[in-house]
Amino acid sequence: MSVLVEVCIDSIESLPIAEKAGAGRIELCSSLATGGLTASAGYMKQAARISGIPVYGIIRPREGDFLYNSDDVEIMLADIHTAKQAGLNGVVIGALKADGRIDETVVADMVKAASGMGMTFHRAIDHCSAPFDALEFLMSHGVERVLTSGLAKRADEGIGTLKEMVAFTQGRLSIMPGAGVSPDNAKRIIEQTGVTEIHLSGKTVRNSLMSYRNEKATMGSGDSDFAITVTNPETIAQTIAAIRA
Repeated sequence: MSVLVEVCIDSIESLPIAEKAGAGRIELCSSLATGGLTASAGYMKQAARISGIPVYGIIRPREGDFLYNSDDVEIMLADIHTAKQAGLNGVVIGALKADGRIDETVVADMVKAASGMGMTFHRAIDHCSAPFDALEFLMSHGVERVLTSGLAKRADEGIGTLKEMVAFTQGRLSIMPGAGVSPDNAKRIIEQTGVTEIHLSGKTVRNSLMSYRNEKATMGSGDSDFAITVTNPETIAQTIAAIRA
């Protein structure tokens, strides 16, 4: 059985690294530290230009929950249009109501806006109070796959639910485990659930090439602006090797 490995990235530097290591698809994000936010228009265009594998852009306007107001929705619809114009292959979408059920109106609007593109429903499913109802809705609206940890903190802790999801969807929609997927557990997750796709970041940190450094000033919540997060090709390659072993 062939298994596709999707790699989520938050810098253009990571794209060729992931592709060379064997990734079959890219999830294009900014700010993976907050779970992944929408990439800029320029970032999308450059990714589409240089990638030899499909690139799906996450459509998530802010960190936090998946309950979106009308302004958030307008932003997401505009970002889907931007992703389409940039030449991305697909988008990664999701929205919930306050009671945890899928927001069918908002998701349907995003599906309509993304017509002609591939579509993944993101880990909003893991915060959904009726995930199997959500799966039924997504299957009826042509969504290709759902990225999920099986409602657990990590995919290897949600194997039972992942297996139930695979049985429920019966191939009408792909269940793609993500969160904590690694070379150590990828094969077990695949064998115990029957999935044909997995998702990981395989992140590492490289040192900045700056020769001048003012370590007193920092831009974010981290300890240093001189530690750059990038895809670790060894992690991706090792995961693929473990799957094929």
